[in-house]
Amino acid sequence: MSNLLDPAILFFVFGAFAGLVRSNLEIPAPVSRFLSLYLLMALGLKGGFALAKSGVTPEVAAGLGAAVLLAIVVPLIGYFFLRRVLGGFDAIALAATYGSVSAVTFITATQHLDNIGRPYGGHMSAAMALMESPAILLAVVGANLLRRKTAGGQGAAPLSVGKVLHESFTDGAQLLLLGAMVVGVLTGEHGKAVMQPFSVDLFKGMLAFFLLDMGLLASRNFKEILGKSPLVLAYAIVGPLTHAALALGLCRLLGIGAGDGALLMTLAASASYIAVPAVLRFAIPEASPSLYFGLSLGLTFPLNIVLGIPFYARVAQAFL
Repeated sequence: MSNLLDPAILFFVFGAFAGLVRSNLEIPAPVSRFLSLYLLMALGLKGGFALAKSGVTPEVAAGLGAAVLLAIVVPLIGYFFLRRVLGGFDAIALAATYGSVSAVTFITATQHLDNIGRPYGGHMSAAMALMESPAILLAVVGANLLRRKTAGGQGAAPLSVGKVLHESFTDGAQLLLLGAMVVGVLTGEHGKAVMQPFSVDLFKGMLAFFLLDMGLLASRNFKEILGKSPLVLAYAIVGPLTHAALALGLCRLLGIGAGDGALLMTLAASASYIAVPAVLRFAIPEASPSLYFGLSLGLTFPLNIVLGIPFYARVAQAFL
């Protein structure tokens, strides 16, 4: 309940309400873009400062390894379920969407952990960045194989794995996150003191403003999920919980702490609504954007922001 009384979450709820009542309240696209870049830059700096202080430890290596493993396993599990209820291209696209991660969900989770005083490692920002690309690569490979199978091996365009990797790892938002983390690691405590007004003092207000915009966007995409198959809707709810459970088991196996475990659970349970849809719209035009974008932003994102994050934090604390 305390998470619902957080100002940032309340602004998200208010934004969703404004969208549902069809208010003309709107955040200009350039402002929304600036807010997302600010949050990623601030998050990268905070992670870099923390990583500079802690150094590379076995726990850091375990956290990053767990993140990569989850980024591969989750979309594969999703696809093997979804192909039973959806067409091949839609199953691939939706599995990739839920196999990748949401930076805003992760940022909100770090803020929640800060609010309840639970420590977590700065390397988790790097874990988030590592978890974004594998699902995209698997989706493009899977779609290409499906096209070849459908065409009987004829007429399919050649797959450029190098191009996919280049676009994934040089995406502006992800590159900013990693660059800011490197700056944080190089500047350490001095950089932290200098950037305190930017990366800490402004962070909460900027997050609230951005979540207001996300609330507006989520409510306006909610109609896209109406009329979908009950099994697909169930996947958008049960799938993230299953992915979080996988992350919890992996964290327990590797001895990862409660703070890092809560963030890994949140990442595993999140779904991309920015990076993956942007790629899939061009890479897999056969799939329906209203399906993967509507479910991730209209259903899974609000559930994670309002209810999921505090739940994952409590479960991680209990079991890790």
